[in-house]
Amino acid sequence: MLKILITYAVQGEFVEIKWPEVEPYYVRTGIGKVKAAFHLTEAIRQVEPDLVLNLGTAGTVNHQVGDIFVCRKFIDRDMQKMTAFGLESEIDSSALLKERGFCENWIEDGICNTGDSFLTELTHVSGDVVDMEAYAQAFVCRAKEIPFISVKYVSDIIGQNSVKHWEDKLADARQGLSHYFNVLKERI
Repeated sequence: MLKILITYAVQGEFVEIKWPEVEPYYVRTGIGKVKAAFHLTEAIRQVEPDLVLNLGTAGTVNHQVGDIFVCRKFIDRDMQKMTAFGLESEIDSSALLKERGFCENWIEDGICNTGDSFLTELTHVSGDVVDMEAYAQAFVCRAKEIPFISVKYVSDIIGQNSVKHWEDKLADARQGLSHYFNVLKERI
């Protein structure tokens, strides 16, 4: 039986996954990189999963509300300015996923840009979607040598929507992600 640890930031993003021969475990991490890293690390210690699957909502600049992206590449926008000093700001989780044979047919590729601020004003951001947790989780999983993937539902357009709009879109995101995982992706 394959053990998958499913992470989500807030209860409104929770989606139950029902796949054959998969034992799902769930952890609500809370919002932000520090909480996400802490709660994921504790859950990994307890569950010892074969795969960590992060799911949730994200903002975007270039795409549409309702789009779904499968992210294997992550950028820490808070650390991007520090790369000149030798600090890392990007993680690619695709090699370990491929090595273990996970999620190979999930083709909705995207890059997730993570930072500790909810972006409401249009600024230049690298990547397809923005969130507040995925990079930290990718970092923890890489350190623990556990495959990591993140699936994000676009809930808001940066510069056009507010935190209130994101809250209003949580039900749509939950429905879209549930359909994605339980109808379109019946297995990893």
